[in-house]
Amino acid sequence: MSGIDKTFDYVVPERFRDHVRVGSQLRVDLHGRRVAGWVVDVDVVPETDPARLKPILRWSGHGPNAAVVDVARWVAHRWAGRLGSVLTSAMPERGVSFLPEARYTSPTPRRPHPQAVELLRDGGGVLRLAPAADPLSAIAAACGLGPCLVIVPSARQAALLGSRIRSAGLTVAVWPRDWAGAAGGVDVTIGARGAALASLARIASIVVVDEHDEALYEQRNPTWNARDVALERGRRAGVPVLLTSPCPTLVATHRARATASAARSDERAGWPIVEVVDQSTVEPWKVSLLGAPLAAALRDHEKRVVCVLNTVGRSGRLACRACSAMIVCERCAALLIQRADRTLACANCGVQRPAVCQTCGGLRLSSLRTGVTRLRDEFEAAAGRPVVEVTSQSTNRAARLTTGQAVERPDGSGEDHANVFVGTEAVLHRVEYADVVAFLDFDQELLAPRYRAAEQALALVARAGRIVGGRGGRVMLQTRLADHPVVKAALLSDPTVMVGEAVSTRESLGFPPFGALAVVSGPGASDFARSLGETDGVVVFGDDKVGFLVRAGSELLLADALARTPRPAERVRIAVDPPRV
Repeated sequence: MSGIDKTFDYVVPERFRDHVRVGSQLRVDLHGRRVAGWVVDVDVVPETDPARLKPILRWSGHGPNAAVVDVARWVAHRWAGRLGSVLTSAMPERGVSFLPEARYTSPTPRRPHPQAVELLRDGGGVLRLAPAADPLSAIAAACGLGPCLVIVPSARQAALLGSRIRSAGLTVAVWPRDWAGAAGGVDVTIGARGAALASLARIASIVVVDEHDEALYEQRNPTWNARDVALERGRRAGVPVLLTSPCPTLVATHRARATASAARSDERAGWPIVEVVDQSTVEPWKVSLLGAPLAAALRDHEKRVVCVLNTVGRSGRLACRACSAMIVCERCAALLIQRADRTLACANCGVQRPAVCQTCGGLRLSSLRTGVTRLRDEFEAAAGRPVVEVTSQSTNRAARLTTGQAVERPDGSGEDHANVFVGTEAVLHRVEYADVVAFLDFDQELLAPRYRAAEQALALVARAGRIVGGRGGRVMLQTRLADHPVVKAALLSDPTVMVGEAVSTRESLGFPPFGALAVVSGPGASDFARSLGETDGVVVFGDDKVGFLVRAGSELLLADALARTPRPAERVRIAVDPPRV
C-alpha cells in the first residue's frame, strides 16, 4: 500500500489473471476503504485462511516490473525508507494500461569515446570527462552494446540529450514522460534521477552522466542516490555501468572497477582558464570582495560576468589578528565556529578546543562576515550597469532576467540588458553562458564544515567551466588558500591532485567510502538515537538542536541497525548519507 509500509494478501479474480503481475497497480478493499497499492509478489502462501481473503477490486494499470520492485526493496532497506515511497518514484506520470511493441534498431555508434568503449568492455568504471566535453560520445559507446539506460542530473538535460540521440537514428524514451515506451522497449531510455528505477524490457548497459552532481540525490525520504542505485541495478542485471564526471567522487572511484580519461592534452583543453587572486597577503578583515581583476571585468561592458558567493545571509568565519591565518580544524581542515562560551568547535568532526590561533598561538580572533544582498549595490556602482541578484529563492522575474532580458538602469534613464549577476551557486544553474565566472570568497567552499567540501568546491569550478567553456572565458578564484589541493587541481586541470589528502582524511575519520553516515532529526530523534547508539559498531553524537549524526563501519551495518531499531511514536526523519553533511 502506498501509505502503509506493509503487505496484505488478496485473491486475484479470473478476469484479472492475464493482467496481474509483480508491479501492477491495483485497487483493493482495506477495512472498508478503497485504496491503491502494488503487487509485490504472486503465487504466495497466504498467512491466513484462503477462504477469508478478499478479491482485488480493480487492475489499475502497469507499474514497475519485477526487477525494479526487487531493486526498490534494496533501496528501502539501504536508505531506511518505505518501500511504497520508492515504488512511487518508479511510477508513470499517468496510468498505463497498454505497452507498445519494442522499437529496437541496429545502432551504429557515431564517434564513440575510445576510453568508454574499453571501460564498458571490461565491465564498467569511471570515465573522467572534462567540463566542456560532450557526454554523447560516452553514451554512443554504451549504445553499441544494446538497449541502454542513461541517467542525467536534470529533466532539461535529459530532453536535450534525448533529442540529439534521436537525431542519430536511435529510438529514445525520455523518462518518465515516455514511461510506456521504455517499458515496451527502445534503444535508449534517458531521464533524471528517477530513471534509475525505470522499468525496461531489456538492458545492456547503464550510463550515469555527472555522477558527482547533487541533483542525483533524492531529497525526500528515503534519500537514495541514483548513482548507487544504478551500480546495484547493473550488478543484479549483470551489465556494465559507466559513470562520467569531470571530477569523480571518491565513492565512485572507490567502487568502480577502473578509471579512465582522455589524453592529458585533450582533458586539459576541456577545462577553463583559471585565475587565482591570492588574498593571503592582505589582512582578512580588510579584504574587499571586489578585487582589481574582478573590477576590471565588471567595467568591461562587453563581458558577461557571473559572481558567486554561496550564502544569502551572513556567514561567520574567524581569522587571527596577529598572523592573519584562517582558524580551521587541525583534524579535518573545516572552518571552526565560536560558541557562546568562547570555545571553538568543528561542526564537521566534533573537535572542540580553546579559542587560540593554531598557527601563532594568538588569542585575538576576528569574525569576517559577508552576504550576497549587500554586494549587489556595491557591484552595480563599480560596474556602471545593472546587476541581477540570483539565489535559489529568487522570484520568477529575477530568474527570467538571467536570460538577458531588459532591466531598468540604476539611474532610471532607460533599460539595459542584464549581463552581470551575483548570487549563490544557484546562479550557475540559471545563466547559460558567461565570459567570466568569479568565486568571490572561494574559501567558503574549501573550508565548509562538510566532509565532501573539497569535492563540492571542485565541482563548482567544473560547473563554471561549462558556462565559460569554448568562449575564451575564465574562472576567477579569490582565495587566501592558493596552495589548497582544490585550487591546484583547478589550475592544473587535474582532479587527481586533491585525491590523496581527501582519502587519508576520510579514512581516518571513517567517512564514506570508508564508512557510512546518517542524520537523524525530528521530534522523536532523541529516543531513536539513544536506542540506535546501543548497537555494536554504531556511533551516535549530536543533540536535539542540531540533530544526531550516526556513523557505522559499513553501509550494510548502518542499514541493518536502522531497520532493527524501533521507531518512537513521534516523527523521525532519517537521511542516509545526505550530500551536505
